[in-house]
Amino acid sequence: MLGLLLLQVLSSCLWLGHSEVVSSFASCRQFFYAGTPPNDVLEPENPAKICQRYSNSYHFATLYDRRRRIPVYSAYIYKPGSGKRPHTWSFVEPQLIGNNNLKEMEREWVLIYYYNFTTEQIKDSQAVVDDYEKMLGLDRGQLNPSRHQDGTDSKTATFTLTNTVPQDNCLYVRQWNNYESEIMPQLTKNCTTTYVITGAVPGKTYLVNGRVNRPSHIWSAACCVGGTQPKKAWGVIAENDMNQVEVLSLGDLEDRLTTLYGGNTVTLFSSACPRQ
Repeated sequence: MLGLLLLQVLSSCLWLGHSEVVSSFASCRQFFYAGTPPNDVLEPENPAKICQRYSNSYHFATLYDRRRRIPVYSAYIYKPGSGKRPHTWSFVEPQLIGNNNLKEMEREWVLIYYYNFTTEQIKDSQAVVDDYEKMLGLDRGQLNPSRHQDGTDSKTATFTLTNTVPQDNCLYVRQWNNYESEIMPQLTKNCTTTYVITGAVPGKTYLVNGRVNRPSHIWSAACCVGGTQPKKAWGVIAENDMNQVEVLSLGDLEDRLTTLYGGNTVTLFSSACPRQ
């Protein structure tokens, strides 16, 4: 009996050390073309690499900024589906709280009432629903939008606040929505697989008493694979207070981000994806 107890304790310790907030994206590299994430220029001071897990499966990958409480980018494979939009509640990421054995996104009240976390513990390194409910003129902008996913579980997984940034309401419902729902389907015709990385450039403004950063720009990049080789790539960028989306080559988007990130060269995809 004592031996069995010691074995259970040891297993528990090993389990606590196994987290989907990881030092690399090795567990979810399938969401990056050729398994290659963007270079380190985009990485913040206190990053969290999240293999976004829901219903015992990985659905996309996110680089999260714990200090600014917004994602830097989310990477996913474009698979738009006709399934119904799931619930609109928002998950948080328990693995950002500290050492625990919860590997999947969860709702705040579940963490509080069933796992004995406090609200302050949850809020320490991520945004929560209350933050977004206090914002005026801003929407919960999903970097990986539910409309770009197929199946209930994949759509549901996008409704996590680690995939969400404060996005200008006018931009969100008009031109960015037009890109996601109208332009993207046209650009991806004849693509066997389209790899997407969508991100947000940190801004100078903080919301909700300094808790959540308001991005200055929202951007997205795509690499279209035909058969086994990339055949084209593109990018878009929008200022987060303007209802205007600019369509660019991948190379031009990387140049723009290089400027926005202080002149350090930004590389979003493997060199095989066309820059022009």
